[in-house]
Amino acid sequence: MTSPSAALDVSPPEFLQLAGHPLRWKLLSELAKSDRRVQELTGLLGEAQNLVSYHLGKLREAGLVSMRRSSADGRDAYYAADLARFGDLLSATAGALHPGLDLVPPPRGRVARRRPIKVLFLCTGNSARSQMAEALIRDRSGGAVKAYSAGSHPKPMHPNAIRVMGEEYGIDLAGRKSKHLDVFADDHFDFVISLCDKVREVCPEFPGGPQTKHWSIADPAAGTTDDESSYLAFQQTAAELEIRIGFLLALLAADASAA
Repeated sequence: MTSPSAALDVSPPEFLQLAGHPLRWKLLSELAKSDRRVQELTGLLGEAQNLVSYHLGKLREAGLVSMRRSSADGRDAYYAADLARFGDLLSATAGALHPGLDLVPPPRGRVARRRPIKVLFLCTGNSARSQMAEALIRDRSGGAVKAYSAGSHPKPMHPNAIRVMGEEYGIDLAGRKSKHLDVFADDHFDFVISLCDKVREVCPEFPGGPQTKHWSIADPAAGTTDDESSYLAFQQTAAELEIRIGFLLALLAADASAA
């Protein structure tokens, strides 16, 4: 029989202790909305940069936050919350407390709304990341999201974007054309999501005050000499986009339920 004193010795999982710190929880909450730079986080939280950097380091050590050098300015960096890992840890924590606790994952499929949500994805060339994101969210939302994409410096569709979407997801991107973001200058959107650091720096304001998010995703074609050597990077990019889009759809579904 377990003694009462032994039961009292049980400590909460390190994950809960780490994320439960007030400042770290605020950092995770902000990064769950959008990828951010340190100076943005210091402004949003009203805390000193050295303190914010310290707690970001703790979250990175635990794998709850990742960091990637900015493609717009290599001296800068973007931080992102790993929501999938966070969800796995929450589920494991609940199961450790009691086997009867079964956390139901948020819905990531169709979004029931009175009108379609309009989302614009932006990257520099509109040749891979933004086109892939547009196609994925159209497919995964079952038509509840009207998605579009554009770039600041359009260039032809990358063959690997077409290949990975066809082979891995059964979505045909052949014949898609790249567009300049000026095409949508007068359009109203619910969300404008930048997928590359460079386009974020030049992204104009769109009518109606759409919600803006930044997903700092590396260019899968950067630094490669041929299409075959970059295919793995395109697979990884598509997988990351699918995860992020899943969480966006869960947010939209929750908003629809609340409404």
